Amino acid sequence: MDKELFERGLRIRKDVMGADYVERSLENASDYERGFQEDFITAFGWGAIWSREGQTRQQRSILNLGMLAGMGRFHEFRGHLRGALNNGLTREEVRELMIQIAGYCGMPTGLECFRAAKEVFAEIDKDA
Repeated sequence: MDKELFERGLRIRKDVMGADYVERSLENASDYERGFQEDFITAFGWGAIWSREGQTRQQRSILNLGMLAGMGRFHEFRGHLRGALNNGLTREEVRELMIQIAGYCGMPTGLECFRAAKEVFAEIDKDA
């Protein structure tokens, strides 16, 4: 693993997803999956991709939410929704994004997005 890429990715991943979430993910990784978490998720995904110029973190968050919804990956959608809010997207912007997802990916996908957002917003509001 490229140590510099890992450290860069770890900083960005914590900024976007929250330090507690990232630390739990890394701590809970088994020996079997540790290399995947460190090398691919953190170093490659966050260090190599998210650190590139050309898109803002908000743009990357919007793109991720659309792709994750389109693939039906709502566990990851929830995490990246929190990240999108950390990156400065408003709940109103997220609503508009989910309406567009519903138009392009189908109403059932849009409904799942709204369910996921309702859960995430409730958790955030409870912790506030």
